[in-house]
This record gives sequence, structure tokens and C-alpha cells, in this order.
Amino acid sequence: MKHLFFASFIFLLFSCYKGKSVDLIVHNGVIHTMEDGDRVFEAMAIDDGKIVEVGPERQILNKYSADEMIDASGKEIYPGFTDAHGHLLSYADQLLSADLVGSKSFDEVLVRLEKYQSKQKRSFIIGRGWDQSLWTSATFPTNEKLNSLFPNTAVCLIRIDGHAMLVNDALLKRAGINSSTKIPGGIIHVEDEKCTGLLVDNAMNPVYKLLPPFPKEEVKSALLEIQQELLQYGITGVHEAGIDFEDIALFKELVDSKKWKLFTYAMLLPSKKNISFANKNGKFTYKNLVINSFKVIADGALGSRGALLKQPYSDDPHHHGVLTTPISSLDEIASLCLKIGYQMNTHAIGDSTNKLILDLYGRAFEKNKDHRWRIEHAQVVDPNDFILFSKHAIFPSVQPTHAISDQRWAESRLGKVRMKGAYAYKSLLQQYGMVAIGTDFPIEITDPFRTIYAAVQRKNEENLPVNGFYPNEGLTLFECLSGMTRWAAFAAFQENNHGTLSKGLDATFVVVENPIRISGGYEANFSWLTVVKGEKVFSRD
Repeated sequence: MKHLFFASFIFLLFSCYKGKSVDLIVHNGVIHTMEDGDRVFEAMAIDDGKIVEVGPERQILNKYSADEMIDASGKEIYPGFTDAHGHLLSYADQLLSADLVGSKSFDEVLVRLEKYQSKQKRSFIIGRGWDQSLWTSATFPTNEKLNSLFPNTAVCLIRIDGHAMLVNDALLKRAGINSSTKIPGGIIHVEDEKCTGLLVDNAMNPVYKLLPPFPKEEVKSALLEIQQELLQYGITGVHEAGIDFEDIALFKELVDSKKWKLFTYAMLLPSKKNISFANKNGKFTYKNLVINSFKVIADGALGSRGALLKQPYSDDPHHHGVLTTPISSLDEIASLCLKIGYQMNTHAIGDSTNKLILDLYGRAFEKNKDHRWRIEHAQVVDPNDFILFSKHAIFPSVQPTHAISDQRWAESRLGKVRMKGAYAYKSLLQQYGMVAIGTDFPIEITDPFRTIYAAVQRKNEENLPVNGFYPNEGLTLFECLSGMTRWAAFAAFQENNHGTLSKGLDATFVVVENPIRISGGYEANFSWLTVVKGEKVFSRD
């Protein structure tokens, strides 16, 4: 009888230590839950793609058992990063076009075009990524040399910000654009009564209608290549800032292939087909694809002087920029969003445009207190208008690397006085209490660790400018990481699915190769392991 009691005791003891069975246990880590207070633990149990519990190492290992164990080797673990403003489709197009990013002169642009065309032999040449601010002259190009090299083949060269393009005469003729053409919300550059080939904002629309699409399979392949790049950085979600109706089917095909792992929060461009789709489907979820918003472009970019300012540009006293979407259209889209429960996410760069959208959103706030409508970029804001973000619960969505890229010329565009409200991420955070953080790739590089350094230190990877770019507007490390995790999730109505490493949420996380630090200069970093809903999607091993 005594032996039987002892055997029973041993059985019960081992049964207790075996614990509840789960799919996966991650242990020996430094797990930042990113909840309020930034609680840190050593282990977590995961089952059916969800977090069952996060806690101390001994507690989790005693309480649970799993067929798969991951020893994190003491590395830091965060919720999967979200890029809250990116352009997957534009990046895919860039990979398939002539790469002009980083060209140091217009002559280098031409050399790259010739090399691209000698290999691709396209009937319509598209190049992307030039930036005249990197050239010695820093002046916008004209198309004489382009006409000489390609007199009969249509050529379209899109600036890095996507708000200006240079086209040759062959394409101008095909688009029906000449020196007397007028396009509301657009600028056609003319010299000596002749088009220079430079088109800004809405003036690009006739050309965009002529651009031939790349083959679907090439686009899919490029998107999967981009996904791999993002996953290796620990980016598990993207807020895709503007898709056409045809792109919905493309993303659904990728999701159905089971190769598409990124959570994709796609914003619809306000075309007739997209509006019809939204009216019919309302809030649309297709596995890891969610559509619940419209993306509206209200003005241009500061680099191409298309951003609409209250006062003229400091370096062009006869120019204010342009409003690319009429006020009446903005009101119509806002009414539609209120009607069907969609978010309105508006590109606003200049202080004039930001004030216009702040007032528009303020009127909507009276009808829906939790609309979470966003201003994308909020790049130049009149200091007197900051209070409106708080007053009307308007969500700022910002890209810290823009500040570092633009710091070479921003003050010449705006003057010192307006710089007090430019790239002012700390001021925006203090008003709303949250900021969603992204990169605006492919305008900027996808690397989230550069984003962190830019947001906190206000410097680029070369540690410039030495004293930081208006460093008083820098964020803390926890604030920046919040903007890439829990606040980004809230900005897309996803706080109950991901954004923190909390019980019941998706087990989507990144184990970073090196600790995230922001002192002592920029240090490159990557994911050691990326997991989406309990599935390993990237491993450095």
C-alpha cells in the first residue's frame, strides 16, 4: 500500500511539472510586451497562433509544455514592427523600373537609363527615384538631353517623392500636354514658351494614364521580394497608403497563395470603382488583408514645392504650392467615410493643407468621436494649429526619416520661423498622445532601425547633423517603438489583434539580433527571428 501511494505521488508530481500542452514556448528572452509601463518578461507560451501567457522563465516552463521550444539566447523580443505608411506596390514598380535612386547628377540618370534599356528593351521606359537635391546644381532638370537620347521612345522619370516627373517630348505629345495646357492642382513647367518636360502633382495624371502596367507575375514576384526584405527587419505589418481597385484582387491572390504573411492594412484611393467597392463591402477583411479606409492626397511634396503653404516658399516667393484635391471633393469623401464607417487618411504636407484638413476632421469629430482619422505626414504645421489635433482627436501618422533626408534643404524652403512647426513629432505626440510611425518607402529605406535612430536622435546613419535636426522634437525610444507597434495597431483599429505581446493577441513578434540602443551612434540591426501568428517566417539561422 505504501509503494502504491508513493507511485501515485510521483505520477502526480510529474503530471504537474508537465503542465498544459501548447504549440510553442519562447524562453530565455528579454520580452518587451510594449504595454503601458513597458513590462519585461523572460518567456511566453503560444497556442494556435495566440499568446497564452507571458511571464517569468520558471513560471512559464513549469506551467506549460510544448513540442517546439525556442531559446532566444537572451535577445530582446518586441511585437512585430508595423510600417504605418508604406507603398508596397510603388516599391514593386520601382524594382521593375530603371533605378535612379541616389543618382548624383542628371548625367548619371541618363547613363542608368541607357544601361537599363540596353538590357530590358522596353517600348515605354519608366525610371524612378531621382532627386535633384543630391546634384551639385540642385536645380530641376529639363528634357533636352532626354529628347536627344530617346527621340521616339516614350520616357517617364518619376521623382523620389512621387510628386514630380520628367518626361520627354515624345511622351508630352502622346499625353496631349503643351505650354498652354492648364491642369487644376498641377504645375507644368514652361521656359521660353516651351514645356521643359517637368510635371508636378496633378499635371502628371495624363501621363499616369498612359503608363503600361508591368506583368502581374513580375509584380507578384517583386512584392514577395519586398516582403522578405521587411521580414528580415522584423516588420510584420504595413499600412499600404493607396491602392487601386485592381490591386485588391492582386493582394487576395497573394493571400490565397499562402505566401503573403504581412498584415496589410490597405487604404483605397477614392476612385469610382473603389467607392463602389466600399459601399458594397463596408469594412472588408480577407485573412491578413484589411480594407477600412480611404487615402486622399490633398497637396504635393515639399521637395518639389507642391506642398501648399499659407505663405509663399522662402526660396520661391511667387509660389505657394498646390491643393491637389478640391475642397468639395474632400468634403464628399469625408461624408462617405462617416456614412460607411471608414477611416479617412489624408496626405497633408504644407501648413495650409494641414489647417484645411484639421478643420474638415473637426467637423467629422462632432459626428463620430472615435473616427481615428489620420493626417499622413503632418509635415509642416502652423504652431497655432497643433491644438486642433487634441481638440478633434486627429491621429498624426509620421515618418521620422523624412526629417533627416530633408534637413539639407528644408529651412531654405520654409525659413526659420516655419521650421518651428515642421517635422515636429514630439509636439504632435504631446497633442494626440499617440503617433503612428512609418517610412513612406520606397521614398525612404525600409530599415526600422534607421527610423528609430532618426526619431530619437534626429540624425542619419552617418550621425549627421552632429547636434541633431531640431533635437527638441525627438521622441524617446519607448515612444518611437510604441509608434511602430501598439500605436500603429490602434491607428488601424487592430489593437485587439496585435501591437503588444499580451494574452489573447496574435503571437506576432521579432527577436532582434542586437539590443536596440540609440546612444553612441547608429548601429545596423536585423531580425534574428520573425514570427507571425506563431509561424516562423524569417530566421537568420
